Amino acid sequence: MLLKRLIVCLDVRSKRVTKGIKFKGNVDVGDPVEMAERYCNDGADEIVFYDITASAEKRPIDIEMVAAAARRVFVPFTVGGGLRNVVDMRHALLAGADKVSLNSLAVEQPDILHAGALAFGRQCIVLGMDARRVGKSLHFPSGYEVVTHGGRCPTGLDAVEWGRRAEALGAGEICLNAIDTDGMRTGYELEITRKIADAVGIPVIASGGAGTVEHIADAFSTATADAALIASMVHSGEYTCSGIKKELAEKYHLPVRLTSN
Repeated sequence: MLLKRLIVCLDVRSKRVTKGIKFKGNVDVGDPVEMAERYCNDGADEIVFYDITASAEKRPIDIEMVAAAARRVFVPFTVGGGLRNVVDMRHALLAGADKVSLNSLAVEQPDILHAGALAFGRQCIVLGMDARRVGKSLHFPSGYEVVTHGGRCPTGLDAVEWGRRAEALGAGEICLNAIDTDGMRTGYELEITRKIADAVGIPVIASGGAGTVEHIADAFSTATADAALIASMVHSGEYTCSGIKKELAEKYHLPVRLTSN
């Protein structure tokens, strides 16, 4: 049985980790490189860095920060934000990232998924998808629409159909962030997570809303996610990665990689 992965997300703005609710009210929570190393040592299976203002500021991702983190993180490391083309993706991977995450760019230029997979292998290409509940209709048979730019821009794309298309284009993994639950700590959006997990043959990461270990267990068991992305739970100091995984194994009998911490 494949192990379920626990992934810590670091949203970075002006070289600091920030966290908000539904992409609003962000507060400073620390240094990204130091936090990445701490979570790595505490048992996180992977680390994700999102340079959340790079695209809006029309600049490339902070390569110096990527390289600094890569020197201190020894688990798979994904970066996103400010990636505009294959050249930017190559720079990020050469700086030490293991994967690149494409969100708005993939919606605007879907062929970038194919180009990235062709250049680096689909295992390096993560589709970042932000989805919002809109209700089922002929245009949105799943009941969820893909949105971009922190939920501000509707795309007209059905979330499940976009997931299938992205897989066909070359995405090797989908990180599904539910806008409606992002930062709320009330649980993941299990319905759309399960729908996409059932529709594609690549790993799906549940993102947006974890507040308790039970929420993570639900993402694995009910929504059949392959991995769970967390942020607020550990940034607040209320939980540790090692403690979460210990509870997942002992209380919920889920297959996770345990550490000696």
